[in-house]
Amino acid sequence: MSWHLYILSGVFIIAGIFHLIKPKAFMRIMPLYIPYHRQLVYLSGIAEIIAGIGLLFTQTRFFSVWSIICMLILFFPVHIHMLINKKAGLNLPKSILVFRLLLQFGLVYWAQSYL
Repeated sequence: MSWHLYILSGVFIIAGIFHLIKPKAFMRIMPLYIPYHRQLVYLSGIAEIIAGIGLLFTQTRFFSVWSIICMLILFFPVHIHMLINKKAGLNLPKSILVFRLLLQFGLVYWAQSYL
C-alpha cells in the first residue's frame, strides 16, 4: 500500500473523529433546509471513520472509495452555504472558503484514483 493511501485514510478518520467530539461546530455550518443537524453530523462522522478505515483493506477499499466520493458530493451544499452565508462561514476569509470548496474536487479525484 502506498503512503498517500494512509494519508487519505487518516484525513477521513480524523475528520470523522472531529465530527463526534465537536458536533456543534459542524452543525453551525449546515444549511437550515437540511433537517436533523445533530444526527447527520454524528452519522457523517461515523461514516467518515468507517470509510477511512475501509480504505486500508483491499476487501473494503472499493466500497470505501465510493462512500467517500458520495460524501464529498453530499457535502458540496454545506461548503456553498459557508461561502454565501457569513455566519456559517465562521468569519473565514472568502479565499479560504473558495479553496475548501475547490478542495472537494481534489479529494474526489484523489479518492477515485484508488478504484
